[in-house]
Amino acid sequence: MKKLANTLFGDFLSLIFPEFCVCCNESLLKGEAQICTQCRYDLPITDYHLHRQNILSQRFWGKLPIEYAFAYLKFTKGGKVQKILHDLKYNGNQEIGVMLGKWYGQLLVDAGLAKLDADEAAKEEVFQVILPIPLHKAKRRKRGFNQSDCFAEGLSATTAIPWHSTALVRNKATKTQTKKGRMERWQNVENIFEVVAPEIVKGKHVLLVDDVVTTGSTLEACAQSILQAGAVKISIATLAVAI
Repeated sequence: MKKLANTLFGDFLSLIFPEFCVCCNESLLKGEAQICTQCRYDLPITDYHLHRQNILSQRFWGKLPIEYAFAYLKFTKGGKVQKILHDLKYNGNQEIGVMLGKWYGQLLVDAGLAKLDADEAAKEEVFQVILPIPLHKAKRRKRGFNQSDCFAEGLSATTAIPWHSTALVRNKATKTQTKKGRMERWQNVENIFEVVAPEIVKGKHVLLVDDVVTTGSTLEACAQSILQAGAVKISIATLAVAI
């Protein structure tokens, strides 16, 4: 009876205070969360997790010895993914970052890239730990959270791969990368990341996670620090990729 009463009360509240889709701003139906069914169906999902040699992995050729490079969604200016990222980063909607991480994590499991029931030897073939790109402490304090943590948490929930939000730190605040050239982007992030808990990455295959990738300079600099700390393999997964 109590469960029924709570359900009815929830339905009543949804009528008075309806929730809206982040992408299209239409009212969500019962059972929908954050993104309506139609917008979820229309999300520009990449197939990078199905193809080891993809457009994103090519950005790191000759720069970083990565195993895999994935991105869940394609980012275009004014599109659904931009609205999602804006809501995550600037409206504090951490829930949507976790939810998308869970969705993408399930795709990785389905593709055999996260072996939930495998023995330890088999698990060494895939990722053993997830590390999100850190924010500088001043920026994190201002925003209140790290959006990459949200995506990493969701990935961990469905892949059963542990994630750590404090093993990596960003020692220096950097200026925006948006209007910088390739060399300027690299100089802007060189030597700013540090692995403060090397025991977490030593001898392991690390999956490095970020919200969106453009040139990949930030990911490249962070990955170099992880490899120098003793990781044996490095892969990359981002919520979105700018195309």
